[in-house]
Amino acid sequence: MKKLVALALGTVMAVSMTAGVSAATVESKDDLKNATIGVQLGTTGDIEASEYEADGATVKRYSKGSEAIQALMAGQIDCVIIDSQPAQKFVENADGLKILDEPFVEEEYAICLKKGNDELLDKINGALKELKEDGTVDDIMNNYIGDNIGETPYESPEDVDRSNGTLVMATNAELEPYEYREGDEVVGIDADIAQAICDKLGYELEIDDMEFDAILAAVQSGKADFGAAGMTVTEDRLESVDFTDTYANASQVIIVKAD
Repeated sequence: MKKLVALALGTVMAVSMTAGVSAATVESKDDLKNATIGVQLGTTGDIEASEYEADGATVKRYSKGSEAIQALMAGQIDCVIIDSQPAQKFVENADGLKILDEPFVEEEYAICLKKGNDELLDKINGALKELKEDGTVDDIMNNYIGDNIGETPYESPEDVDRSNGTLVMATNAELEPYEYREGDEVVGIDADIAQAICDKLGYELEIDDMEFDAILAAVQSGKADFGAAGMTVTEDRLESVDFTDTYANASQVIIVKAD
């Protein structure tokens, strides 16, 4: 088996199936009601898969997307629901997986902040607006996704004034290409966008890598100033945190184990 690449997010959710070992054959989302579904705990995949439990599905939750994929390939579950671009990385780097054509869920990614932190929310939204308008966000995306990977890396301006202090970003570095590790460093789309925002606002950036389902709690408690991890804006999450403007649109798909 080739090395599995850890997933990032949404983007597209992928459903993967085991052939010959699984109890259910997953060819579309209509088949999920009879399936054993693997998800990463606390993700949009977890939220969406939970709705199928009432129809007879079994949902098994893992702390990492890669663990769910390994369980799928070992025949322990029928499918995995996970974000799209990271799903593509898994398919590229592991034999025997494929993505179904049928979309699963549409979603939008944004940065989460503690409720009531309106001053920082407005500052980040202002920086995001500028970074969208000057093409920086597109360049960052294109550096990790598409036909020109590696050609437009983000570099901080040399004259950045970081006298405003440090902003701590909570993330889960298991969601390539949005956040993942290269050695001891967390890199990816969210890391670069966060750095560009801090450059605009005059802050140092500190990245705190944690389990995905700990991110909201870290933001709520003030342990982190904001969270960015391919995080989908949902009604449930809006009850506990505020979100910035959207910086990426994604869709969820269905992945199956190839015949």
